[in-house]
Formats: sequence, C-alpha cells, structure tokens
Amino acid sequence: MDVGAPPPSRHVVDLPAPRIGALQKVAPAPARYLLNWGRTYSLWVFNFGLACCAIEFIATSMARHDFIRLGVIPFAPGPRQADLMVVSGTVSDKMAPAVQRLYEQMPDPKYVISFGSCANSGGPYWDSYCVTKGVDQIIPVDVYVPGCPPRPEALLQGIVKLQSKIAAESLTDRYGDPAAERRSLASRLTRPLLGRPGSA
Repeated sequence: MDVGAPPPSRHVVDLPAPRIGALQKVAPAPARYLLNWGRTYSLWVFNFGLACCAIEFIATSMARHDFIRLGVIPFAPGPRQADLMVVSGTVSDKMAPAVQRLYEQMPDPKYVISFGSCANSGGPYWDSYCVTKGVDQIIPVDVYVPGCPPRPEALLQGIVKLQSKIAAESLTDRYGDPAAERRSLASRLTRPLLGRPGSA
C-alpha cells in the first residue's frame, strides 16, 4: 500500500452544488422582505472605470452628491467583497475577458450597472474593430445609465432603480441554474471574428 495515498473510501457521495436562493421559496414573506431590504441598502461598489465616465462616478461618490446616503459604499477592496459592479467607459475586446473574470469573482447575488454610452453600446466607437458593442455582450446588466458622459444625478437615479429592483426580486428566479449562466458567459467570449473566405 502506498504511504502517500489517501485511505480508500467506501461511501462516496457526489453532492449537488449549492444553489443561491433555494430556501427563499419556503421562507415567510417577512423574512424575504428583510433579506431584500438588507441587500438593497448595503451595496459595496466595485468601480470598473475604463474611460471618462469613471470621473463622473467619482464625482457621484464625493460630498456634493454623496451616494453613501443611499446605502451605497464606494470603492470595495476588490471584487470578492463587492455586490455591485459599475462599468464606466469603453470596453475593448482586449479588456472584455478581464471584465468577465472580475465579474465571476464577485459573490452572489451580484449586480451590474452599465454607466455611459460606451459601456451601453460602444458609444461613438461602436463601429471600431476592437470595441465590444456594450458590456451586456459579456456579462448580464441590471441597469443602463445613458449619457456621454452621464451626469452624477443620472447615476443616482440608476442606483435608485437598481435598489427598487433588488427590493422586489426573488433569488430563486434570478439564479435558476448558475452553471448554465457560467457556460453562456464563456461562450460569449469565444465568438469568431471573421468567417472563412467564401463562406456565406
């Protein structure tokens, strides 16, 4: 018998992966309300600033607009401590895998705000060969904030819209099959750039 080998196990049980919100169906309505209320007013933000809209995000977090009063805590230490990702600026095809990787590092439940025209649809660079036509091509987006660049008041309105969405959500509906969501996210990054010559 090999000394370094683990002892043989007679009972090997393959447990299913835990699902987010599996007990929310059986939880009483006051408990569901309390859990949603806690998520609504304690959003730690991970700002993924890629261009000029990031300056407007910083202006929103300063004393004049002060989105901390809405229960939004800016500048989480990293994606593993964040609940909300704000993507502000032009997402290039080279930066898209980094955006997706950081999104996947965030714990569930997680939310995304697409801030500005470039993050929404590519903005003035929509026809560039190297620009992703909106961050929703690679990660799911909850709230879109239009503008080039949007004013801080627009981000405040987007946060309020997201909070009303969180207050009324069911995690069971949001996270039906997390494995299928991860597979679909990976398939979005492997799209072909050009077809074969002569193909329709």
